[in-house]
Amino acid sequence: MQKHKFIRQESWRYKKLKTNWRRPKGIDNKMRLQMKGWPPLVKVGYRSTRNGRGLHPSGLQEILVHNVKDLSGIDPKKQAVRIAATVGLKKRLDILKEARRMGLRLLNAPRLKQNES
Repeated sequence: MQKHKFIRQESWRYKKLKTNWRRPKGIDNKMRLQMKGWPPLVKVGYRSTRNGRGLHPSGLQEILVHNVKDLSGIDPKKQAVRIAATVGLKKRLDILKEARRMGLRLLNAPRLKQNES
């Protein structure tokens, strides 16, 4: 399931404007008036299906892990592991080894040099 990417008006024209979504509010704004040739507005019709909401693009449910004990009880067919940002490299490597042993999918595996792992 592909999500639609909504962009801010004129962000392609001016470098100072980021592409992140902002609703157009001007009185004569072409995008707000939904004129032909302008990007679409955010609307409820673009919402994803109920059973697909909150899932990783791979279709798996993300489970946030802080230590090795958190890996217990994770179903590799339905769930994927994401290591928390506050976890250091030493514990990250321990989680990586245990996740590989259990056959779990790791969404943000640390990039290792050849002599590590």
